[in-house]
Amino acid sequence: MRQLRRATPLFVAGLLAAGVVIGVLVRPLATRLDSTPPQVGWGPATMLLVIALLVGALAWTTWQSLHKKHERMTSDHGVKMLALSRSSLIVGGIFAGGYGGYALSFVKDADTPLGSDRVWHAGFAAGAGLLLLIAALFLERACRIPGGEDPDATANGAATSAA
Repeated sequence: MRQLRRATPLFVAGLLAAGVVIGVLVRPLATRLDSTPPQVGWGPATMLLVIALLVGALAWTTWQSLHKKHERMTSDHGVKMLALSRSSLIVGGIFAGGYGGYALSFVKDADTPLGSDRVWHAGFAAGAGLLLLIAALFLERACRIPGGEDPDATANGAATSAA
């Protein structure tokens, strides 16, 4: 069985950079298509914040049950938690970078009412996406089993080395 590796800082930076590139390109692409750039509402930002809070609460309870109370977790439950953490990490990174890049593209127009709204709304959404990314990293960390070794893997390794 293949072991899942933790998210590397390079992977996280790549997600954020890809999001920033996408977010910065939205404004010129909208202008080129003779359209107005989209206005970011409070809805997506609020939804990202709520999801970040839920994933963070799940990370906290998982940490408490595995590391403080020393309870056991089934393998199916652990895989589901790791899948949720990885998907939340990807979504949080792309959205944080995308909304951050979109906000950066309107910083020079922040003195206009619409530009100011776009900077504030997209900035809040980028912050919520960053919180989701951090909560996902905490959930991934919380899923680490204390001791870190699989007893079956060490038994198979001992058997093969003894042979």
